[in-house]
Amino acid sequence: MSAPTLVADRTAVPPRRPAPHPLRAELLRGLAPWAGLALAVALGAVLYKESETWQGSWTDTVSVLRVYGVVLGGPLALAAGCWQGGRERRRGTDVLRAGAVRGPLAQLLVAAVPLACWLVVAYGLVFVGGVLASRPYATPGGFTPTAFVGTAAVLVACVLIGHVVGALAPWRPAAPLLGGAGYGLFVVAGTTQSGLRFLGPAPEEFRHTAVLEWWHPFLTAWWVLAVAAAVVLAHTAHRRRTALIPLGAAAVAATLLVQVGDGLSRPDPRAHRQVCTTDSTAPQVCVNAALARQLPEVAEALRPLTDRLKGVANLPVRFEDLPGRPAADEAALPILTPLGWSLVRGRVPDPERYRWEAAMALIDGYDCPFVRTTPAKVEIVDDAVVRWLAPNRVQDLIRRDTRRQGDKADLRRLKAEQRAYDHLRTMSPADRRTWLTGYFAPDRCGRTESEVPQL
Repeated sequence: MSAPTLVADRTAVPPRRPAPHPLRAELLRGLAPWAGLALAVALGAVLYKESETWQGSWTDTVSVLRVYGVVLGGPLALAAGCWQGGRERRRGTDVLRAGAVRGPLAQLLVAAVPLACWLVVAYGLVFVGGVLASRPYATPGGFTPTAFVGTAAVLVACVLIGHVVGALAPWRPAAPLLGGAGYGLFVVAGTTQSGLRFLGPAPEEFRHTAVLEWWHPFLTAWWVLAVAAAVVLAHTAHRRRTALIPLGAAAVAATLLVQVGDGLSRPDPRAHRQVCTTDSTAPQVCVNAALARQLPEVAEALRPLTDRLKGVANLPVRFEDLPGRPAADEAALPILTPLGWSLVRGRVPDPERYRWEAAMALIDGYDCPFVRTTPAKVEIVDDAVVRWLAPNRVQDLIRRDTRRQGDKADLRRLKAEQRAYDHLRTMSPADRRTWLTGYFAPDRCGRTESEVPQL
């Protein structure tokens, strides 16, 4: 007897493919990708608009990335998390989800983590873009890469807290209201002068002479994530007492932040030393080492002025760029920071105005008191010297407008200045150097009309 033949059952149901994990669906669809795109576009647009004020300084770059990341990203994360958290109750599926295998904490994380990931990735792309945009102009040193950690933690914490608020208050206006309240809170936290400002996600407004401590973003992350964990556990945990653990960790972090206070930054050693030109320029041009990469541009902008001073004695040794007043043999370099005025992306946008400011620093006296009375004829000579050293169209327009107004006293003064300027301009180079040497003689402060070389 032959063995029976086995025939395949053509009606058998093929094996079903496993359902995709809910995290994958949340990552690829719904609110999360759009929220990440919105954050990237908003931050990118603001940073592009304000680029002149931060490109070229690592301190300003880090500060802007942190502040805008919190002030714009935090409210967006709160609103998006709130909208996501109230989604199930608005759809009427909250009862169905209550009987699911996953507990409340797992369900919250499945919905909130993809949103947080999208926002962190979007902020990370903007952070990297800002660093790359500033790198061609900023002097090496002074950059704190860990600054990303603190702001990323704020975004995650805001998503989790917003999700809990949305689950408790599923009304549609709750999301924009929570975002607006978060914006106000972050602005107040960043501008208050009390010790509580150190609990803010980005409490400091750094000057170019300070550098963020590398460990401070981690302490901020500890504080905000512990608060978020306490809120989440208080809402989802079977035993609400477990929320006391992260709450205690948050209290420790808050205490440390307040105790550290202004110690979250340290003086930038580069800003307290100078780099100077090595040629025979007099005065020598120096900038603080935090802006060392800009020295060639600054020296080139001042070159027409320093060329006109060649061979003149009694000049200050250098233009200095350090905090405080210059020494007796120095003159203050026209201010380079904050960026966006005298220095934009490593360039001096208005060299004429910059030379005029440098000439005024020489004329006003590098060792003279701030307030002094100058005789009228001395002022006329000073104005003629400035006009010859650093001619510029703005001052020409001012003189033209003064002539149009027709005030007799102003017209007499302009005529006297013009005569002095013409005299200085038509001198031979040797005579002019001799006259300027006498003009820049020591002890110029408070000189009378008879003590100033006349033109």
